[in-house]
Amino acid sequence: MTEFTMDKGADGVAVITWDVPGRSMNVLSFEALEELDRLIDDALADDAVKGVVITSGKKDFAGGMDLKVLARMRDAAGDDPAQGLFDGIMRMHQALRKIERAGMDPKTLKGGKPIAAALPGTAVGIGLEIPLATHRIFAADNPKAKIGLPEIKVGIFPGAGGTTRLVRKLGAMAASPYLLEGKTVDPAKAKSAGIIDAVADNPLAAAKEWVLGAGDADIVKPWDAKGYKMPGGTPYHPSGFMTFVGASTMVNAQTHGAFPAAKALLSAVYEGALVPFDTALRIEARWFTHILMNPSSAAMIRSLFVNKEALEKGANRPEAPDQRVRKLGVLGAGMMGAGIALVSAQAGIEVVLIDRDQSAADKGKAYTESYLEKGQKRGKTTPETAAETLARITPTTDYAALQGCDLVIEAVFEDPKIKAEVTRAAEAHLPEDAIFATNTSTLPISDLAKASARPEQFIGIHFFSPVEKMLLVEIIKGRETGDRAVAKALDYVRQIRKTPIAVNDARFFYANRCIIPYINEGIRMVGEGVTPALIENAARQLGFPVGPLQLVDETSIDLGVKIAKATRAAMGESYPDDAVDEVLFWMADEGRLGRKANAGFYAYDESGKRTGLWEGLAAQYPPAEAQPELTEVQHRLMFAQVLEAVRALEEGVLEDIREGDVGAILGWGFAPWSGGPFGWLDMLGAARAAELCDALSATHGPRFDCPALLREMADKGESFYGRFGVEAEAA
Repeated sequence: MTEFTMDKGADGVAVITWDVPGRSMNVLSFEALEELDRLIDDALADDAVKGVVITSGKKDFAGGMDLKVLARMRDAAGDDPAQGLFDGIMRMHQALRKIERAGMDPKTLKGGKPIAAALPGTAVGIGLEIPLATHRIFAADNPKAKIGLPEIKVGIFPGAGGTTRLVRKLGAMAASPYLLEGKTVDPAKAKSAGIIDAVADNPLAAAKEWVLGAGDADIVKPWDAKGYKMPGGTPYHPSGFMTFVGASTMVNAQTHGAFPAAKALLSAVYEGALVPFDTALRIEARWFTHILMNPSSAAMIRSLFVNKEALEKGANRPEAPDQRVRKLGVLGAGMMGAGIALVSAQAGIEVVLIDRDQSAADKGKAYTESYLEKGQKRGKTTPETAAETLARITPTTDYAALQGCDLVIEAVFEDPKIKAEVTRAAEAHLPEDAIFATNTSTLPISDLAKASARPEQFIGIHFFSPVEKMLLVEIIKGRETGDRAVAKALDYVRQIRKTPIAVNDARFFYANRCIIPYINEGIRMVGEGVTPALIENAARQLGFPVGPLQLVDETSIDLGVKIAKATRAAMGESYPDDAVDEVLFWMADEGRLGRKANAGFYAYDESGKRTGLWEGLAAQYPPAEAQPELTEVQHRLMFAQVLEAVRALEEGVLEDIREGDVGAILGWGFAPWSGGPFGWLDMLGAARAAELCDALSATHGPRFDCPALLREMADKGESFYGRFGVEAEAA
């Protein structure tokens, strides 16, 4: 399959066009890189060619490396995988270094051919690393295009020279947002930052013109020229020293050591800054190999790219005609309803927003107006786009306005009676084929569906708060929910550009089923005398964005009390969390309801900013003299969640482990470095996991009992992805 082609023009410019057949976005494979390398050899050897322009045959330049290839690199690297990976990475470096040197004499730095990149649109990952190896980068004046190196977000870092080149081009400090945060910017901002060289209406024409006029001095990279000094200084330069000390502090403060790629990237930058460029590339390759050998990188790529993309493309969508939403009804204009209306209107969907009185409905629409105003101030949207979005929302009290809606989402109070009332009121005005969805986090969908005249068209769509920020949507199938309702929900979630997981109905569904034990375990430990700081920091060092105590403050302690009471009523004598309730109910009685009350497990100032853990906890629950080891606290927090994930799979609530892993990371920030609960268990190994379950169960009780499925897998030496993964099912 040909992915790169070359046209040698009569003007002496060879245009190499990247156009991967059958894909909307170019992604690089090793075979394609070899194609590019051969074409560069051809162009450099042809006396009629004065220079080269590398461009794309698509509207964008490239979306990066094919991460599926990276995910398989380790397995395909032979008996000595580290050496095999390193050799493969160095071949990439050699190909890009050939572009950079362009046939010039290594001593005189003369005689090379100018090579430019012309970017019609987005260029990220390897799609920017290739241009960085050229002598000048021209990008189209396209504000929708993204330029950057986002690899850190999937557990790796730019390993094809992007790390070394960007640091040498911008300096460590200026490069850090693009390397350590994976920041992407539009072409104009990329030029201002110094990442690219020019923005043009016709980047291909501008690149050709530059190539024909470039001389020897124009194609020598600064780091190849005599006397080069790194912007901002190297590690032992007075200013550079402070930069690297600050960068190390920032990385450790943000990652707590849980994300290996960030530390490896910083090491590659630090060590590479002390040596010549070609040696720095080898150092970068070694650290990149180190990351690819770490199971974390493969797990993150699998969950945050391969699995996430598959779910967004409808991997588990039932057969049904196109179910994209044309007109949406939203019942309830509170925070959730207003957020649903906002994201739907942004997706181009007409929205009817209904509440009991007009002022409440208008307030719900005002939420979108306020959001869009902030977006305009930040340059994220235009007044015209904001006006069009706002015009799509009709706030009203009249259920008759739902006529013509093909989907309705109910987002009223978590009260079955109120939900039943609005279900019946809405269905009286809906077309026969409309789908009705309830946004609930705890109430069983099958019970709520009893209020519907068409239970096969009734489904749960659980949004996470705040709707506009959270990437996950949990779709819950009731006992009678039909395939078309599932397809409708999945197509709608795709329209609003979020990631769906589809699960079967059960108490707390999937996400809350796992989140609540995490919170409860943290609260339980407070009651046992474990210091709150140990609990919270143990969670952060596992890579969780917030500890369990901060999380319950954010979601509100009185909500936790309400859920506890409802769960106790449902479970009766088998209710397992009396020790948790003792702490939780006491906090509520003290009026410490969380962030919304500026008082919870944390103390807050008048502006609502956390000032630290509340000292009053120690008076009620004094710290025990002997504190547990950090690893014991971490195992309790992790297993409280992952065992619920395994039980959800056992019981058929979860049908696909990909949804379990992606849902955990996007829904509540489950240790992203692990690839999710099942990814973590596979890293640990079923046998070791079962052993730890037995130890925790013996010490802390039956909530840590090893599930039968995990025990069976331990006995058979199986892994979750080996047994339940897509490749296993295909075999």
